[in-house]
Amino acid sequence: MSEHQYQPAKVWTWDPEAKGNGAKTNRPTAGPTHEKTLPVGKHPLQLYSLGTPNGQKITILLEELLALGVKEAEYDAWLIRIGEGDQFSSGFVEVNPNSKIPALRDHSVNPPLRVFESGNILLYLADKFGHFLPKDVAGRTEALNWLFWLQGSAPYLGGGFGHFYFYAPEKIEYAINRFTLEAKRQLDVLDRQLADHRYLGGDEYSIADIATWPWYGNLILNNQYDGAEFLDVQSYKNVVRWAKEIAQRPAVIRGRKVNRAFGAAPEDQLLERHDASDFDTNTEDKRQARGE
Repeated sequence: MSEHQYQPAKVWTWDPEAKGNGAKTNRPTAGPTHEKTLPVGKHPLQLYSLGTPNGQKITILLEELLALGVKEAEYDAWLIRIGEGDQFSSGFVEVNPNSKIPALRDHSVNPPLRVFESGNILLYLADKFGHFLPKDVAGRTEALNWLFWLQGSAPYLGGGFGHFYFYAPEKIEYAINRFTLEAKRQLDVLDRQLADHRYLGGDEYSIADIATWPWYGNLILNNQYDGAEFLDVQSYKNVVRWAKEIAQRPAVIRGRKVNRAFGAAPEDQLLERHDASDFDTNTEDKRQARGE
């Protein structure tokens, strides 16, 4: 055995300082670590999130609904800094016992409903407002096929390929090869579907596209995880076409900015969103200019 080869203990114990055991973003137990009440704004929909791909799914859908004139989709988006452990507060755990963003509370009903897991939030909002999910059984089923495909596939791209290729402190050939194989297989699945369909579910833009674009669209267009060249993403011509078309939608441009606290220029970061005017007045470049 190589002197550098890891030998697992008989019983694993948590060392917050060990590689891969970030105490701020994750831990081996559930429940709150501290008491803190979540803020509540003026709108019925209260979103607690961060502008990761999973967070972008929800803000893009909400902005798309508002673009259609659905006034009831107005929302407050509060920033949850997962690197600082905000997701382990008592208030957040009450909304999502799994301590993962995004989490939504709908105050338009009594008592308010908590909605967690990004795919479920998309489905909840699509059903609630009657948009971005086909009405006919066949169309709805096909869109949900792809929504659930994404929910099962994205962890391989982010937690698998993205983690071992980009974030891991050591480059492990076995892990990178394993998850690169799966990431490219997934891109091929998408490319074959999009060869014969404008959108994932067919001819209608739906929550399947809204869920999938922040993961694979960002990979294709924005070099997520610095992996675009390594994965040869430009060879997936149909995915590239789909990604570019969706990226041009005004609601997608706005939704990507909300709760964005990293990885973007100041003008593309809107830490919290409480009104449509915030896109014009409260992005980070405007806040910095005011000395805030």
